[in-house]
Amino acid sequence: MNEIFLFDALREATDEEMEYDASVFVLGEDVGHYGGSYKVTKNLHAKYGDLRILDTPIAENSFMGMAIGSAMTGLRPVVEGMNMSFLLLAFNQISNNAGMLRYTSGGNFKIPLVIRGPGGVGRQLGAEHSQRLESYFQSIPGLKMVACSTPYNAKGLLKSAIRDDNPVILFEHVLLYNLKEEIPNYEYFIPLDKAELVKEGSDITIVTYSRMRHNVMQAVNSLEKEGFNPEVLDLISLKPIDIDSIVSSLRKTNKLLIVEECMKTGGIGAEIIAQINDQYFDLLDAPIIRLSSQDIPTPYNGNLEKFTIVNPQQIIDSVRILLR
Repeated sequence: MNEIFLFDALREATDEEMEYDASVFVLGEDVGHYGGSYKVTKNLHAKYGDLRILDTPIAENSFMGMAIGSAMTGLRPVVEGMNMSFLLLAFNQISNNAGMLRYTSGGNFKIPLVIRGPGGVGRQLGAEHSQRLESYFQSIPGLKMVACSTPYNAKGLLKSAIRDDNPVILFEHVLLYNLKEEIPNYEYFIPLDKAELVKEGSDITIVTYSRMRHNVMQAVNSLEKEGFNPEVLDLISLKPIDIDSIVSSLRKTNKLLIVEECMKTGGIGAEIIAQINDQYFDLLDAPIIRLSSQDIPTPYNGNLEKFTIVNPQQIIDSVRILLR
């Protein structure tokens, strides 16, 4: 086992896949000589050179189009967004080209493209740098979306994403890069379409992902002292949602709490509720509770920023409501 930070786990995955397959290359702003804004590509430029660790101008729409074109010709580009919010400037390329070209070309082109980078609410980064884009991209056909939450799953997910023949968006939370964990020294991969059972339980199912996994586990530690036994699922896969794992848990607990940092309106939680109500309503013994960020631009003020996102006490209170 090797204890490393999450950003190092991502760097290891990138290095291993570039060494394994010469068609893999990285492009984005400051990924080369600087080593990436969060050091995910640190020292890789010295090893692989300008053509495989490619610094780009501040032109997201252009270099996303270049990445998609290179994927069509057989390369495996990994695009790093300096901040995922900036990728809204490349929304047309991601939606109309990356997501749909395999279909619109009649299957003549594969798009083995990975888009990854930091997102979520950080610490006073302001509204434009605190976006959660999963709700923007979840309705686009042809895309896969995953969210890492630990160094272990970050490495396994990135390696799987790079080897996949479809466009994959990997969401990394800006506050998790310095999270440290022991991971195996041997090679491993994590499926792009499966949720992770973080903790088994019998009283209630809590579904979460990304940074909120850690808020949930903090709340669970307190709830267990009160005699509650929650089951916790980390979605990992945001598109497609692993509804089978959620339903399997619901058959035991019959109660569901969803905790996300995404906006409430049109978010991942909203889609889960829709699917459960449409197909598995009879499993519920109580209405689903959804804890999400407020539908407002994230304030720069630190105290106001905290009020916009879910905290462990809200999770504890919601579990008490469902189990009272």
